[in-house]
Amino acid sequence: MPAVFAAAFIALYIAHSVGDHWVQSSCQAATKGQPGWTGRLACGRHVLGLTLTKAAVLVPIVLVLHLPVTALGLLLGLGLDAASHYWADRRTTLAKLAARCGKAEFYSLGTPAHPAHPTTAQGTYAPTLGTGAYALDQSWHILWLGITALIIAAI
Repeated sequence: MPAVFAAAFIALYIAHSVGDHWVQSSCQAATKGQPGWTGRLACGRHVLGLTLTKAAVLVPIVLVLHLPVTALGLLLGLGLDAASHYWADRRTTLAKLAARCGKAEFYSLGTPAHPAHPTTAQGTYAPTLGTGAYALDQSWHILWLGITALIIAAI
């Protein structure tokens, strides 16, 4: 079981990085947090592509390494992971959780909303790829990758 957990986690981590950054379209990334059906559908399409990417990476590893994994474990694990990813990627949900945990200021780090946001030499906002929201988003997803790997290994 420990080897299954380790292999599943590594496969999920690799697939998560690819699915969250390479497979996700720019439109999905820009609109998945919007209110209403526009945001819900964009987020759903993103999570579908991400989950298919995870399955495409995980299944060959399971087959090649002859890992004792059940279809039920895969379905439950990937289903829970997809649900947790959708929840966080709607953005307002994760922002509210960050606020409740006392992380609202960190969540805004790297954005104009943060009191110490990055600036250019002229004093205007300097966009950055490294934001607190992104760090909290990715750490949330990695937590659920671990839970998913545990489910896959245990069921």
